[in-house]
Amino acid sequence: MQIKVSNSQYEIKFELNDSQAARDLAAQLPIKTQVKDYSNDEKIFYPAKKLGTSATPETATHAGDLAYFAPWGDVVMYYRDFGAYPGLYRLGHVVAHQEQIERLTGEITIIRVE
Repeated sequence: MQIKVSNSQYEIKFELNDSQAARDLAAQLPIKTQVKDYSNDEKIFYPAKKLGTSATPETATHAGDLAYFAPWGDVVMYYRDFGAYPGLYRLGHVVAHQEQIERLTGEITIIRVE
């Protein structure tokens, strides 16, 4: 399944994996929320409900990855390589417009793409 994350200027597409957390995120779509800068390598947003992490790969992340940080309940879009951290689960990877992740600001909309 693919999702689109967009604001008034940018549009990024991600391919979700088949994990419980990715399915839980997809079940909450569409989402309108604020995207926030965190550190110097990621953008984050908070879904309304926490995502389940059973059968979800806890893994190192790289530029273009979409991940879930369970301790805080936020979804992370990486625009630089990060690595591994306890409680970080991979949800998928960018398939279009990775370079736009770093520029994303303000209100975003997340929808399913057919």
